[in-house]
Amino acid sequence: MPSDHDVATCGGCFARIRWAITVNGKRQAVNADPDPKGNLAAHTDGTGTLKVRVLSAERSTLEHAEWQAMPHAATCSRRPRTPRPSSRPGRRAPVVRYGTWRRTG
Repeated sequence: MPSDHDVATCGGCFARIRWAITVNGKRQAVNADPDPKGNLAAHTDGTGTLKVRVLSAERSTLEHAEWQAMPHAATCSRRPRTPRPSSRPGRRAPVVRYGTWRRTG
């Protein structure tokens, strides 16, 4: 069982998550607790980084110190966020307004 020192909280649903690195070097949130229904194999490498890989047909079993994890995106109960207004409204591009165009003739 992994320790709780690297557990964070999801900003949307406030669930316990851990940030992991995928085989492709991308960050991925996984549920903090092992889940037998999960499709990821997670382990902590020698530097303390949590690494995950997909349990695929080629490697469908856990190896060595791996534990089964669920990606948090599959279980997050947050509602889709609406875009927030800019935190720096003074930095917007200036609005250019031209005179009124009139058709003559």
